Amino acid sequence: MSRDRKLPTKGQDDSADVDAFLRRVAATPAPVKQGETGRLMFAMDATASREPTWDRACQIQGEMFDATASLGGLSVQLVYYRGFGECKASKWVRDSRALVRVMTAVRCLGGHTQIRKVLRHALDETQVQKVHALVFVGDAMEENVDELCAIAGELGLRGVPAFMFHEGPDPSASLAFRQIARLTNGAYLRFDASSARQLKELLGAVAVYAAGGRKALTDYGRQRGEAVLQIAHQIK
Repeated sequence: MSRDRKLPTKGQDDSADVDAFLRRVAATPAPVKQGETGRLMFAMDATASREPTWDRACQIQGEMFDATASLGGLSVQLVYYRGFGECKASKWVRDSRALVRVMTAVRCLGGHTQIRKVLRHALDETQVQKVHALVFVGDAMEENVDELCAIAGELGLRGVPAFMFHEGPDPSASLAFRQIARLTNGAYLRFDASSARQLKELLGAVAVYAAGGRKALTDYGRQRGEAVLQIAHQIK
């Protein structure tokens, strides 16, 4: 995918997608038991087309930690793929600065998508210790969608919801990301280059859900308002 591809602007269709995304988050079963620290896997496509979004993500990921500080914190693992078959995972960290150090050391390289490896890693990791949510940010899909869906189904059985953030208009990616979200009982959201603030708030919302479940998400929505408040309105 060319880095020069023009991304869509927000409109009524995008607002509907956000509403649907928030409803899916609200409807996802609460993942965290009392006294348990939430574990969120933060996966990103680090191929060449992703470089602008990678830089933005380095700046906004602190929202995930800040939003969950009062809930006992959040453990986050960064997973990324790039280049020729390279797919790596960081250690689990509970500090925003530690995650920034890991992310800023990564440089995007051209290559094909490796979403299957990300999903498989999430499945392997949750069999060792529970992963409460998987966030994936990407713009393309160049793999066998049936293979991805098979692993996504296993994640769903393990109770690991995947929240799929899709940048750009790629129809193959949209189809695959939506099916992965559905099979894992997660959610799908398309965003564009002008959505940095919205992405920040939604990442924070998913992190709060991973750390504290629906009640924590309701409280967070009251504090943040706007897009996040729409989640709280869906929770009884």
